[in-house]
Amino acid sequence: MSDPDAPFQRPLAYDNAGFLSSDDARPLRILAEYLEPLQRFRRTGVRDTIVFFGSARLTQEGPLGRFYEDARELARRITVWSKGLPSHEHRYVICSGGGGGIMEAANRGASEAGGRTIGLNISLPREQRPNPYITRELSFEFHYFFMRKLWFAHLARALVVFPGGFGTLDEMCEILTLAQTRKLSRSIPVILYGREYWSEVIRFEALVRYGTISREDLDLFQYADDPATALGLLQSRLSDAPEAGTPDFAHSHAPK
Repeated sequence: MSDPDAPFQRPLAYDNAGFLSSDDARPLRILAEYLEPLQRFRRTGVRDTIVFFGSARLTQEGPLGRFYEDARELARRITVWSKGLPSHEHRYVICSGGGGGIMEAANRGASEAGGRTIGLNISLPREQRPNPYITRELSFEFHYFFMRKLWFAHLARALVVFPGGFGTLDEMCEILTLAQTRKLSRSIPVILYGREYWSEVIRFEALVRYGTISREDLDLFQYADDPATALGLLQSRLSDAPEAGTPDFAHSHAPK
């Protein structure tokens, strides 16, 4: 039995689970989703990433199964190439949203090449489970979509976008908007994988014709239809990237 005469002692604020899950502590939870990944990336020596976006619904056995196999093969080739670079840091680590479909394929290909691979998973009402190919210490779980997207952009040196739905479009347009508005301190090559799909889903020329984007905005991305072409495009843009610290952040430009 507890001593009724003992003084009542409340838990310290940082040990108070009720407070930490409250609306008032939301800024602390947001900050934790920045600082905890930062600590792990530093500890594991991850310098920069190549991000794969694409649908969780594109399975190996489905009608668009070739995209699963292409994502797997491209991630494998990138990892083999990056492991041969003269750096003690982990360069161009494959990063995905951590789920199934294209995300699984990307993590799988990198893992099969003996590389580390990152999964930035998101907690959803319909549970999205991390795929089994993510390196354990680089498997993350986010509550806030915007913090997850920050980490996609923060370390990205390139982006490969496979066919996908609303989530893929959202993530792709986030990076294209940052590039178009020159908010990033470095260029991030964007490869749209599957020209036929992307040309049908988004009529970029129509955006130019209606004046909602400029023609030079079409230079923000390139197309690829096979792993060899995609790898060549990435290598041509990334081979001369300078050495930097760990992690190598894409900083925002200060307003002028």
